[in-house]
Amino acid sequence: MDFELTTEQKDIQEAASSFAKGEFTRELALKHEEEHSFPRELWQKASELGFIGLHFPTDAGGSGLGLVENILVVEEFCRRDSGLGTALALSDFASEIIMRCGSDEQKQKYLTAVAQGKMISAGAFTEANHGSDITRMDTRAVRDGDSWVINGNKMFITNGQIADFYIVLCQTDDNAEPSYRGMATILVEKDTEGLSTEDVGTKMGIKMTSTAEVIFDNVRVPAGNLIGEDGKGFYQVLEFFDESRVEIAATALGIAQGAFERAIDYSLEREQFGRPLAKFQVTQHKLADMATAIEYARLLTYKAAWNFDQGRIDPKLTSMAKYVAARTAVQVADEAIQILGGYGYMTEYEVERYYRDAKIAEIYEGTKEIQKNTIAGLLIKER
Repeated sequence: MDFELTTEQKDIQEAASSFAKGEFTRELALKHEEEHSFPRELWQKASELGFIGLHFPTDAGGSGLGLVENILVVEEFCRRDSGLGTALALSDFASEIIMRCGSDEQKQKYLTAVAQGKMISAGAFTEANHGSDITRMDTRAVRDGDSWVINGNKMFITNGQIADFYIVLCQTDDNAEPSYRGMATILVEKDTEGLSTEDVGTKMGIKMTSTAEVIFDNVRVPAGNLIGEDGKGFYQVLEFFDESRVEIAATALGIAQGAFERAIDYSLEREQFGRPLAKFQVTQHKLADMATAIEYARLLTYKAAWNFDQGRIDPKLTSMAKYVAARTAVQVADEAIQILGGYGYMTEYEVERYYRDAKIAEIYEGTKEIQKNTIAGLLIKER
Protein backbone atom coordinates (compact mmCIF):
# COMPACT_ATOMS: atom_id res chain seq x y z
CA MET A 1 0.00 0.00 0.00
CA ASP A 2 1.64 3.21 -1.23
CA PHE A 3 0.30 6.58 -0.09
CA GLU A 4 2.87 8.53 -2.11
CA LEU A 5 2.07 10.43 -5.31
CA THR A 6 4.24 9.61 -8.30
CA THR A 7 6.87 12.06 -9.51
CA GLU A 8 4.65 12.99 -12.45
CA GLN A 9 1.68 13.60 -10.16
CA LYS A 10 3.77 15.80 -7.85
CA ASP A 11 4.95 17.79 -10.86
CA ILE A 12 1.34 18.31 -12.01
CA GLN A 13 0.34 19.36 -8.50
CA GLU A 14 3.23 21.83 -8.29
CA ALA A 15 2.49 23.23 -11.76
CA ALA A 16 -1.17 23.79 -10.85
CA SER A 17 -0.16 25.44 -7.59
CA SER A 18 2.34 27.74 -9.31
CA PHE A 19 -0.18 28.74 -11.96
CA ALA A 20 -2.83 29.52 -9.36
CA LYS A 21 -0.43 31.54 -7.20
CA GLY A 22 0.64 33.59 -10.20
CA GLU A 23 -2.75 34.16 -11.82
CA PHE A 24 -5.46 33.92 -9.12
CA THR A 25 -5.15 37.38 -7.63
CA ARG A 26 -7.49 38.71 -4.98
CA GLU A 27 -8.35 41.67 -7.21
CA LEU A 28 -9.34 39.36 -10.07
CA ALA A 29 -11.44 37.21 -7.77
CA LEU A 30 -13.29 40.18 -6.27
CA LYS A 31 -13.92 41.61 -9.74
CA HIS A 32 -15.59 38.46 -11.01
CA GLU A 33 -17.36 37.91 -7.69
CA GLU A 34 -18.93 41.36 -7.82
CA GLU A 35 -19.76 41.15 -11.52
CA HIS A 36 -21.00 37.54 -11.30
CA SER A 37 -18.87 36.88 -14.37
CA PHE A 38 -16.92 33.89 -15.65
CA PRO A 39 -13.10 34.39 -15.69
CA ARG A 40 -12.79 33.69 -19.41
CA GLU A 41 -9.21 34.92 -19.91
CA LEU A 42 -8.00 32.88 -16.94
CA TRP A 43 -9.81 29.80 -18.31
CA GLN A 44 -8.12 30.22 -21.67
CA LYS A 45 -4.69 30.50 -20.02
CA ALA A 46 -5.36 27.36 -18.00
CA SER A 47 -6.45 25.56 -21.18
CA GLU A 48 -3.33 26.63 -23.08
CA LEU A 49 -1.20 25.12 -20.31
CA GLY A 50 -3.10 21.83 -20.45
CA PHE A 51 -4.93 22.05 -17.12
CA ILE A 52 -8.41 21.74 -18.66
CA GLY A 53 -9.21 18.28 -19.99
CA LEU A 54 -5.85 16.81 -19.06
CA HIS A 55 -7.70 13.50 -18.48
CA PHE A 56 -8.96 13.50 -22.10
CA PRO A 57 -7.24 11.16 -24.59
CA THR A 58 -4.19 12.61 -26.36
CA ASP A 59 -5.93 12.39 -29.74
CA ALA A 60 -8.74 14.57 -28.37
CA GLY A 61 -6.57 17.37 -27.02
CA GLY A 62 -5.87 15.98 -23.57
CA SER A 63 -2.84 14.43 -21.87
CA GLY A 64 -4.29 10.95 -21.46
CA LEU A 65 -4.06 11.14 -17.67
CA GLY A 66 -6.52 9.94 -15.05
CA LEU A 67 -8.94 11.19 -12.45
CA VAL A 68 -6.21 11.38 -9.81
CA GLU A 69 -4.22 13.88 -11.87
CA ASN A 70 -7.38 15.85 -12.67
CA ILE A 71 -8.40 16.24 -9.02
CA LEU A 72 -4.89 17.30 -8.03
CA VAL A 73 -5.27 20.29 -10.35
CA VAL A 74 -8.81 21.01 -9.13
CA GLU A 75 -7.73 20.88 -5.48
CA GLU A 76 -4.85 23.31 -6.03
CA PHE A 77 -7.03 25.74 -8.00
CA CYS A 78 -9.76 25.81 -5.33
CA ARG A 79 -7.16 26.00 -2.55
CA ARG A 80 -5.90 29.25 -4.04
CA ASP A 81 -9.36 30.71 -4.67
CA SER A 82 -12.72 29.03 -4.14
CA GLY A 83 -14.60 30.96 -6.83
CA LEU A 84 -11.99 31.04 -9.59
CA GLY A 85 -11.01 27.45 -8.92
CA THR A 86 -14.57 26.15 -9.06
CA ALA A 87 -15.33 28.06 -12.27
CA LEU A 88 -12.32 26.56 -14.03
CA ALA A 89 -12.89 23.08 -12.63
CA LEU A 90 -16.45 23.02 -13.98
CA SER A 91 -15.67 24.48 -17.42
CA ASP A 92 -15.56 20.97 -18.91
CA PHE A 93 -18.57 19.74 -16.95
CA ALA A 94 -20.15 16.52 -18.29
CA SER A 95 -17.78 16.32 -21.27
CA GLU A 96 -16.62 13.01 -19.80
CA ILE A 97 -19.82 11.48 -21.18
CA ILE A 98 -18.54 12.22 -24.67
CA MET A 99 -15.10 10.94 -23.70
CA ARG A 100 -16.47 7.58 -22.53
CA CYS A 101 -19.52 7.09 -24.74
CA GLY A 102 -19.26 9.42 -27.75
CA SER A 103 -18.29 8.67 -31.31
CA ASP A 104 -14.84 9.46 -32.68
CA GLU A 105 -16.33 12.42 -34.55
CA GLN A 106 -17.94 13.79 -31.37
CA LYS A 107 -14.69 13.44 -29.44
CA GLN A 108 -12.70 15.24 -32.11
CA LYS A 109 -15.19 18.07 -32.43
CA TYR A 110 -16.11 18.71 -28.81
CA LEU A 111 -13.41 17.33 -26.52
CA THR A 112 -10.59 18.94 -28.48
CA ALA A 113 -12.35 22.31 -28.38
CA VAL A 114 -12.94 22.02 -24.62
CA ALA A 115 -9.31 21.13 -23.95
CA GLN A 116 -8.10 24.02 -26.12
CA GLY A 117 -10.25 26.58 -24.32
CA LYS A 118 -12.54 27.11 -27.31
CA MET A 119 -15.71 25.56 -25.89
CA ILE A 120 -17.41 25.28 -22.50
CA SER A 121 -19.64 22.28 -21.87
CA ALA A 122 -22.77 21.76 -19.77
CA GLY A 123 -24.69 18.74 -18.59
CA ALA A 124 -28.44 19.38 -18.76
CA PHE A 125 -29.79 16.74 -16.39
CA THR A 126 -31.66 18.33 -13.48
CA GLU A 127 -35.34 19.28 -13.77
CA ALA A 128 -37.41 21.49 -11.49
CA ASN A 129 -39.89 18.73 -10.65
CA HIS A 130 -37.32 16.00 -10.06
CA GLY A 131 -34.20 17.53 -8.47
CA SER A 132 -31.69 14.78 -7.65
CA ASP A 133 -34.04 12.11 -9.02
CA ILE A 134 -33.07 11.41 -12.64
CA THR A 135 -34.95 8.10 -12.98
CA ARG A 136 -37.57 9.81 -15.13
CA MET A 137 -37.36 12.93 -17.27
CA ASP A 138 -40.07 15.36 -18.35
CA THR A 139 -37.77 16.57 -21.13
CA ARG A 140 -38.55 14.45 -24.17
CA ALA A 141 -36.78 13.72 -27.43
CA VAL A 142 -38.73 12.27 -30.34
CA ARG A 143 -37.08 10.78 -33.41
CA ASP A 144 -38.31 12.46 -36.60
CA GLY A 145 -36.56 11.09 -39.67
CA ASP A 146 -32.90 12.05 -39.48
CA SER A 147 -33.45 14.34 -36.48
CA TRP A 148 -34.28 14.41 -32.81
CA VAL A 149 -36.85 16.97 -31.65
CA ILE A 150 -36.44 17.98 -28.00
CA ASN A 151 -38.96 19.70 -25.73
CA GLY A 152 -38.66 20.45 -22.04
CA ASN A 153 -36.93 22.51 -19.35
CA LYS A 154 -33.78 21.88 -17.35
CA MET A 155 -33.13 23.72 -14.09
CA PHE A 156 -29.98 24.71 -12.14
CA ILE A 157 -27.70 23.90 -15.04
CA THR A 158 -24.02 24.62 -14.39
CA ASN A 159 -22.54 26.81 -17.16
CA GLY A 160 -26.12 27.28 -18.36
CA GLN A 161 -25.66 30.68 -20.01
CA ILE A 162 -22.03 30.37 -21.08
CA ALA A 163 -21.94 26.82 -22.49
CA ASP A 164 -21.19 26.26 -26.16
CA PHE A 165 -22.97 22.91 -26.10
CA TYR A 166 -25.21 20.90 -23.81
CA ILE A 167 -25.37 17.17 -23.10
CA VAL A 168 -29.10 16.73 -22.57
CA LEU A 169 -30.65 13.79 -20.75
CA CYS A 170 -34.01 13.09 -22.42
CA GLN A 171 -36.83 10.59 -22.14
CA THR A 172 -37.06 8.88 -25.53
CA ASP A 173 -39.40 6.03 -24.60
CA ASP A 174 -42.36 6.76 -22.32
CA ASN A 175 -43.32 3.10 -22.18
CA ALA A 176 -40.00 1.78 -20.92
CA GLU A 177 -40.12 -0.15 -17.63
CA PRO A 178 -38.48 0.98 -15.50
CA SER A 179 -38.61 4.46 -17.00
CA TYR A 180 -34.86 5.09 -16.82
CA ARG A 181 -34.30 2.44 -19.50
CA GLY A 182 -35.98 4.77 -21.97
CA MET A 183 -33.48 7.65 -21.85
CA ALA A 184 -30.74 9.03 -24.10
CA THR A 185 -28.13 11.78 -23.97
CA ILE A 186 -28.15 14.12 -26.96
CA LEU A 187 -25.76 16.93 -27.93
CA VAL A 188 -27.29 20.36 -28.52
CA GLU A 189 -25.19 23.38 -29.54
CA LYS A 190 -25.93 26.78 -28.04
CA ASP A 191 -27.18 28.50 -31.20
CA THR A 192 -29.68 25.79 -32.12
CA GLU A 193 -33.09 27.25 -32.91
CA GLY A 194 -35.56 26.83 -30.07
CA LEU A 195 -32.95 26.73 -27.31
CA SER A 196 -32.99 29.55 -24.75
CA THR A 197 -31.62 30.16 -21.27
CA GLU A 198 -32.66 32.14 -18.22
CA ASP A 199 -30.39 33.01 -15.31
CA VAL A 200 -31.68 31.58 -12.02
CA GLY A 201 -30.93 34.81 -10.16
CA THR A 202 -28.58 35.84 -7.37
CA LYS A 203 -26.98 32.88 -5.61
CA MET A 204 -25.38 32.43 -2.21
CA GLY A 205 -22.05 31.37 -3.71
CA ILE A 206 -20.14 30.23 -6.83
CA LYS A 207 -21.03 33.56 -8.40
CA MET A 208 -18.39 33.20 -11.12
CA THR A 209 -20.17 30.09 -12.40
CA SER A 210 -23.28 30.53 -14.52
CA THR A 211 -26.34 28.67 -13.23
CA ALA A 212 -29.41 28.77 -15.45
CA GLU A 213 -32.65 27.29 -16.63
CA VAL A 214 -32.30 25.85 -20.13
CA ILE A 215 -35.45 25.67 -22.26
CA PHE A 216 -35.93 23.41 -25.29
CA ASP A 217 -38.82 24.42 -27.54
CA ASN A 218 -39.01 22.09 -30.54
CA VAL A 219 -35.23 21.99 -30.70
CA ARG A 220 -34.23 19.94 -33.72
CA VAL A 221 -30.77 18.36 -33.94
CA PRO A 222 -29.27 15.73 -36.27
CA ALA A 223 -29.75 12.08 -35.36
CA GLY A 224 -25.95 11.83 -35.18
CA ASN A 225 -26.00 14.03 -32.04
CA LEU A 226 -27.10 11.01 -30.03
CA ILE A 227 -24.30 9.99 -27.67
CA GLY A 228 -23.80 6.24 -27.68
CA GLU A 229 -26.99 4.18 -27.78
CA ASP A 230 -30.60 5.17 -27.28
CA GLY A 231 -31.81 3.76 -23.96
CA LYS A 232 -28.40 4.10 -22.30
CA GLY A 233 -28.55 7.75 -21.25
CA PHE A 234 -29.35 7.10 -17.60
CA TYR A 235 -26.43 4.71 -17.24
CA GLN A 236 -24.07 7.13 -18.98
CA VAL A 237 -25.00 9.88 -16.54
CA LEU A 238 -24.64 7.58 -13.53
CA GLU A 239 -21.13 6.62 -14.61
CA PHE A 240 -20.32 10.29 -15.09
CA PHE A 241 -21.61 11.08 -11.60
CA ASP A 242 -19.25 8.50 -10.13
CA GLU A 243 -16.40 10.46 -11.68
CA SER A 244 -17.74 13.97 -11.18
CA ARG A 245 -18.57 13.41 -7.51
CA VAL A 246 -14.90 12.84 -6.87
CA GLU A 247 -14.09 16.05 -8.74
CA ILE A 248 -16.65 17.93 -6.63
CA ALA A 249 -15.04 16.37 -3.56
CA ALA A 250 -11.72 17.80 -4.79
CA THR A 251 -13.21 21.29 -5.13
CA ALA A 252 -14.46 21.01 -1.54
CA LEU A 253 -11.11 19.67 -0.38
CA GLY A 254 -9.29 22.59 -1.97
CA ILE A 255 -11.72 25.07 -0.44
CA ALA A 256 -11.24 23.51 3.00
CA GLN A 257 -7.44 23.65 2.67
CA GLY A 258 -7.53 27.25 1.48
CA ALA A 259 -9.79 28.36 4.33
CA PHE A 260 -7.62 26.52 6.85
CA GLU A 261 -4.41 28.15 5.61
CA ARG A 262 -5.93 31.61 5.86
CA ALA A 263 -7.15 30.85 9.38
CA ILE A 264 -3.81 29.55 10.66
CA ASP A 265 -1.91 32.46 9.08
CA TYR A 266 -4.28 34.93 10.72
CA SER A 267 -4.00 33.17 14.10
CA LEU A 268 -0.21 33.54 13.98
CA GLU A 269 -0.38 37.25 13.15
CA ARG A 270 -3.32 38.46 15.21
CA GLU A 271 -2.63 39.24 18.86
CA GLN A 272 -5.16 39.25 21.68
CA PHE A 273 -4.31 39.98 25.33
CA GLY A 274 -0.65 40.32 24.39
CA ARG A 275 -0.08 37.09 22.51
CA PRO A 276 -0.98 35.53 19.13
CA LEU A 277 -4.31 33.75 18.80
CA ALA A 278 -2.41 30.58 17.90
CA LYS A 279 -1.03 30.47 21.46
CA PHE A 280 -4.51 30.03 22.95
CA GLN A 281 -5.58 26.43 23.50
CA VAL A 282 -9.08 27.04 22.15
CA THR A 283 -7.57 28.19 18.84
CA GLN A 284 -5.14 25.29 18.79
CA HIS A 285 -7.98 22.81 19.23
CA LYS A 286 -9.88 24.40 16.36
CA LEU A 287 -6.82 24.16 14.11
CA ALA A 288 -6.23 20.55 15.12
CA ASP A 289 -9.82 19.60 14.33
CA MET A 290 -9.70 21.41 10.99
CA ALA A 291 -6.42 19.80 9.92
CA THR A 292 -7.60 16.33 10.94
CA ALA A 293 -10.89 16.69 9.05
CA ILE A 294 -9.05 17.84 5.92
CA GLU A 295 -6.64 14.90 6.04
CA TYR A 296 -9.58 12.50 6.46
CA ALA A 297 -11.33 14.05 3.46
CA ARG A 298 -8.16 14.01 1.36
CA LEU A 299 -7.46 10.33 1.96
CA LEU A 300 -11.02 9.39 1.03
CA THR A 301 -11.06 11.62 -2.05
CA TYR A 302 -7.70 10.37 -3.33
CA LYS A 303 -8.73 6.75 -2.74
CA ALA A 304 -11.98 7.25 -4.65
CA ALA A 305 -10.09 8.80 -7.57
CA TRP A 306 -7.43 6.07 -7.58
CA ASN A 307 -10.10 3.37 -7.43
CA PHE A 308 -11.91 4.90 -10.41
CA ASP A 309 -8.67 4.97 -12.40
CA GLN A 310 -8.27 1.25 -11.77
CA GLY A 311 -11.49 0.72 -13.70
CA ARG A 312 -13.58 -0.02 -10.61
CA ILE A 313 -16.80 1.96 -10.34
CA ASP A 314 -17.86 2.08 -6.70
CA PRO A 315 -20.76 4.49 -6.08
CA LYS A 316 -20.46 3.89 -2.34
CA LEU A 317 -16.90 5.15 -2.25
CA THR A 318 -17.47 8.13 -4.55
CA SER A 319 -20.53 9.14 -2.53
CA MET A 320 -18.51 8.86 0.69
CA ALA A 321 -15.80 11.09 -0.78
CA LYS A 322 -18.24 13.78 -1.86
CA TYR A 323 -20.25 13.65 1.35
CA VAL A 324 -17.22 13.85 3.66
CA ALA A 325 -15.27 16.44 1.64
CA ALA A 326 -18.29 18.71 1.23
CA ARG A 327 -19.12 18.55 4.94
CA THR A 328 -15.48 19.19 5.78
CA ALA A 329 -15.34 22.26 3.53
CA VAL A 330 -18.42 23.79 5.17
CA GLN A 331 -17.22 23.07 8.71
CA VAL A 332 -13.64 24.22 8.14
CA ALA A 333 -14.72 27.43 6.41
CA ASP A 334 -17.14 28.08 9.28
CA GLU A 335 -14.36 27.70 11.85
CA ALA A 336 -12.07 29.88 9.73
CA ILE A 337 -14.62 32.69 9.94
CA GLN A 338 -14.83 32.16 13.69
CA ILE A 339 -11.05 32.46 14.07
CA LEU A 340 -10.92 35.65 12.00
CA GLY A 341 -13.87 37.07 13.93
CA GLY A 342 -15.28 40.27 12.44
CA TYR A 343 -12.71 40.20 9.64
CA GLY A 344 -13.89 36.72 8.72
CA TYR A 345 -17.30 38.16 7.96
CA MET A 346 -15.86 40.56 5.39
CA THR A 347 -15.59 39.58 1.71
CA GLU A 348 -12.12 41.15 1.46
CA TYR A 349 -10.72 38.53 3.83
CA GLU A 350 -11.89 35.67 1.60
CA VAL A 351 -12.99 33.07 4.15
CA GLU A 352 -16.61 34.21 4.10
CA ARG A 353 -16.57 33.63 0.33
CA TYR A 354 -14.96 30.23 0.86
CA TYR A 355 -17.84 29.40 3.20
CA ARG A 356 -20.46 30.45 0.65
CA ASP A 357 -18.72 28.58 -2.16
CA ALA A 358 -18.30 25.46 0.00
CA LYS A 359 -22.00 25.01 0.70
CA ILE A 360 -22.95 24.12 -2.87
CA ALA A 361 -20.81 20.97 -2.65
CA GLU A 362 -23.43 19.58 -0.26
CA ILE A 363 -26.17 20.22 -2.81
CA TYR A 364 -25.22 19.73 -6.45
CA GLU A 365 -24.22 16.40 -8.00
CA GLY A 366 -26.68 14.86 -5.56
CA THR A 367 -27.40 16.37 -2.14
CA LYS A 368 -25.72 15.06 0.99
CA GLU A 369 -28.95 13.20 1.76
CA ILE A 370 -28.78 11.47 -1.64
CA GLN A 371 -25.17 10.48 -0.91
CA LYS A 372 -26.24 8.96 2.40
CA ASN A 373 -29.04 7.06 0.65
CA THR A 374 -26.56 5.69 -1.88
CA ILE A 375 -24.05 4.67 0.77
CA ALA A 376 -26.65 3.02 3.04
CA GLY A 377 -28.44 1.31 0.17
CA LEU A 378 -25.24 -0.30 -1.09
CA LEU A 379 -24.16 -1.30 2.42
CA ILE A 380 -27.47 -3.10 2.95
CA LYS A 381 -27.30 -4.71 -0.49
CA GLU A 382 -23.78 -5.99 0.20
CA ARG A 383 -24.98 -7.74 3.37
